[in-house]
Amino acid sequence: MLSTTCLAAPASAQSLLPLPQSIVRGAGSVTIADGATVSAVPDAARAAQVMIAHVRTTRGLTLRASAGAGRIRFERDATITGSEAYRVAVTRDGIRVLANTTAGFVNGAMTVAQLLSPDDKTGQPVRVPVMTIDDAPRFAWRGLMIDPARHFLPMPELRRIVDQMAAVKLNTLHLHLTDDQGWRFEVKRYPKLTELGAWRTPPSIGGPAPTTRVGGFYTQDELRALVAYAGERGVTIVPEVDLPGHATALVSAYPELGILGDRPPVGNRWGIEPYLFNPGPQGIAFVKEVLDELTDVFPGTYIHLGGDEALKDQWQRSPVVQAQIKALGLKDENALQSWMIDQFGAYLQSKGRRLIGWDEILEGGLPASASVMSWRGEAGAVAAANQGHDVVLSPGTPLYLDRVQSNLPTEVPGQNVVSSLADVYAYDPMPAGIPADRAHHVLGAQGNVWSEYLVTPAEVQFHIFPRAAAIAEITWSAKDKRDLNGFLPRVKRQADRWTTAGMDVADSAFAVDFTVPGTRGDALRAKKVPLTLSTQAGYGTIRYTTDGSAPTAKSRAYAKPLSLTPGVVVRAAAFDTQGLATAAVRDFDTSRGALLTRGNGDLMPCAGTPFGLRVPQTPDAPERDPAFNLNLFNTCAVYPAAPLDIAGSYTVDVVRLARNWALGHDQSKLREYYAVSPHGELLVQIGCTAAINAQKAGDPTAKPVAIGTFPLPDPASAPQRLSFTGTLPKMTGDQDMCFQFTSPLSDPYYTVARVQLAERR
Repeated sequence: MLSTTCLAAPASAQSLLPLPQSIVRGAGSVTIADGATVSAVPDAARAAQVMIAHVRTTRGLTLRASAGAGRIRFERDATITGSEAYRVAVTRDGIRVLANTTAGFVNGAMTVAQLLSPDDKTGQPVRVPVMTIDDAPRFAWRGLMIDPARHFLPMPELRRIVDQMAAVKLNTLHLHLTDDQGWRFEVKRYPKLTELGAWRTPPSIGGPAPTTRVGGFYTQDELRALVAYAGERGVTIVPEVDLPGHATALVSAYPELGILGDRPPVGNRWGIEPYLFNPGPQGIAFVKEVLDELTDVFPGTYIHLGGDEALKDQWQRSPVVQAQIKALGLKDENALQSWMIDQFGAYLQSKGRRLIGWDEILEGGLPASASVMSWRGEAGAVAAANQGHDVVLSPGTPLYLDRVQSNLPTEVPGQNVVSSLADVYAYDPMPAGIPADRAHHVLGAQGNVWSEYLVTPAEVQFHIFPRAAAIAEITWSAKDKRDLNGFLPRVKRQADRWTTAGMDVADSAFAVDFTVPGTRGDALRAKKVPLTLSTQAGYGTIRYTTDGSAPTAKSRAYAKPLSLTPGVVVRAAAFDTQGLATAAVRDFDTSRGALLTRGNGDLMPCAGTPFGLRVPQTPDAPERDPAFNLNLFNTCAVYPAAPLDIAGSYTVDVVRLARNWALGHDQSKLREYYAVSPHGELLVQIGCTAAINAQKAGDPTAKPVAIGTFPLPDPASAPQRLSFTGTLPKMTGDQDMCFQFTSPLSDPYYTVARVQLAERR
């Protein structure tokens, strides 16, 4: 168990993440300075080099490999059991890393790297207290999933992620290598998979049709090099080829492997396309040949074959597939998918490998050879484990890391559902429905980073870090020793290391957010602006200024809600006990013009339907693009509590977005409005929320009041950003303003980027 002496340890021990099993303090310390020597037994040499590289980056110290006994020594100890267990023994004479496996040496190396970078004093010697750390993980599978299929991620970026996974002892990188939008794995027997299937055209946002191609693929040699690179850092690569659904890129390259014989373009829509893999003899043979090459490149135990979101419509409409179902004596299409999975599971088993798939492979019966990755909650994991199958927990709530981390305007694109750092940390990967005698079937957990809306490597990193630290701790450390308050200073230190290593790390949990209690109209009428300041994590002391200067650790501490005269700009950040800012400074402008302005993130959805997505302005922008909240099914937004007694006019800034979603069976949920001009209109209305509530209460005659109608231009020739200005009727008090687009479903989406009200003259 963890010694309580750890809680009083110097910063060196308090900066460890994930939390070790046991830390026992001794008396004294050892100092490690620039030029300190490192020695290692042969099978620990690579781990020692990895540690040296991390210390150079995170601390600025250059350690030297030595053939003699080093100040830091990696030594084999046969008494340490467990495939990833290690011991770090710090004495006044030096530091010893003890293990009995290569993986154990890597884990110990990363602990020493953290001990040598306890603070931000780059280049300075480190005093490490005497202690003994005995450590081993709770779960064997501690992972991340990266999706280079939707937006290709260059190989150097994958290596950078591997490096920073290793820093916190994450040991499994799941690569989603194929999908509708691209096939990324080179298959030498089927070259068109990457010649054709790895490239797509961007979706249209209006204007001339895009002609450039986006995409890319990894050669087998590049992937072998990645496997070796990751292996040296204790990380196993699990490849995924998704089937039978998400197969548009496959069918585009080889139509004969599809169902209808047509050749669709490689997909450039997000969601669920209808294209399925052909389950006939030719298709089964194709997959086995792909598996031959896949297993030759990836030596790990598990091969992921997807199985998710396969709409069975094409199989249902194919006489050939229906005949196959009948000939096999199967019940239906779900049973056919199960039969396929069984074929491939048995084939992988004959090669000494194991099949794993998303929890849909449970439908129709789970083959004995399969393991399950549960993403639709925990039910799939519970069912599979209770049937004797191994499982990995990856529920969308809270482990889908493509979800935003807060409601701050600085969030990058992603699913617009908050999965905070605290949410991830609170999750336990051992579902209550799995009894103790089946608990050994839980391999561990992983966070998934789908990339539909994550265009750049920096955006992928922003979603991973620092939540990867929470995944590391919930999969490594004992559940009863975890504590959010103890985790926050350690994750902040690790976030600083990641930033030093060049990663784009979100500060959402630590950033100051501002709230105006009541309505902004109330503040304008009173000529006093009440303002509350808070952080999501509640960590650190919030300090602020009102004179335009950046806050420091000596600035005024926030203690209670502020009352400000309009015109003041409040700048704020939280500071830790060492006086270091925990996040970038955030600003709030209390001027009358700013209080009358609502950005996209300040708007509310109509009729209670959420803005489910936060999308980039350009779907394939090479640099970070502005992001906008969007409801795919109803393009309507509300300016809440607009002060219509104060405002006399409005300007609406509108942005046109790509309509590139394959909604599958949800297509019918799209709300289509009758357009009275060729490309629809922007309707500006008052009283929309009250009308909706009245209609729900049984008054079908309740209607909002239209105050402006603006025809939308032809998207083929109009700019992507538009502005519309109108006047407001004289009214009393605050009322919601609604902005509804009636553009045809064949045109791109529109959303409101900003609404600026102007005071009545």
